[in-house]
Amino acid sequence: MFIPAASDCSLPAESTLLLPAVSVGNVGQLAIDLIVSTLNMPKVGYFYTDCLVPMVGNNPYATNDENSLELCTNAEVYALPSRGLTVLQIRSSLIKKKSRAFRQALTCWIKKCGFAKVVLLSSSYAYHRDDQQLFGSPFRYLVTPGLQTSVADVMKELEWKEMEKVSLYPGINDESKKTSIPGGGFTKQMFEDCCSEDIHMAVVLKFCSEGDNIPDAFALLDHLNKWLHLRESATDDIAPPWKMPSSWRLLFGSGLPPMLF
Repeated sequence: MFIPAASDCSLPAESTLLLPAVSVGNVGQLAIDLIVSTLNMPKVGYFYTDCLVPMVGNNPYATNDENSLELCTNAEVYALPSRGLTVLQIRSSLIKKKSRAFRQALTCWIKKCGFAKVVLLSSSYAYHRDDQQLFGSPFRYLVTPGLQTSVADVMKELEWKEMEKVSLYPGINDESKKTSIPGGGFTKQMFEDCCSEDIHMAVVLKFCSEGDNIPDAFALLDHLNKWLHLRESATDDIAPPWKMPSSWRLLFGSGLPPMLF
């Protein structure tokens, strides 16, 4: 359930909700970090649930000594009413066997808030791609039937590729196909839930591998920006770069001690 930071706090009406899936390389979560940091989105509350691994830490978006003392939890909500934008950042993994309960709580909250659309940022294992996915763009999208009619022309204009369905029995029966997102966490299940609940949702994902996934997060966000225009311009030479949060300074440790050499 959503717990507001203040009694008079409310989410923007008819806003777009962005949230990540805990997936390969944590690309979706890294992209959400960049959005919150770049747009300087204020925290409006947190999503309380026992379905995520408990965690607490320092403010990941600290800009000075004062706000660096603030704490963050495993699921927090940020909002920017002037842009009609709401963000849910998920910072820990789902507890085993509680994925369904979390998705149910999430869809109930989404319907209660009446978001205009929901965009789930995710990723999938690059080495699981089949032959038709090996060429062209590393990005894919999925949209629920409720959102399909309003974004079909935009997706066609952007030349985005929809996530292909793969054969259940490759080489044996290629007619039986299904949507498969290996390494995507709860992406596929959440998408199917939103389809059945008539929620206007889109999944935007990138094929990648584990490692330094910061470039993947930048690439995914640049790709998303062509649709949602989160920055004033999608032209890299004109638009300011995405701002990395202060918590990324030690994302891969503090480096090798000079005394080793």
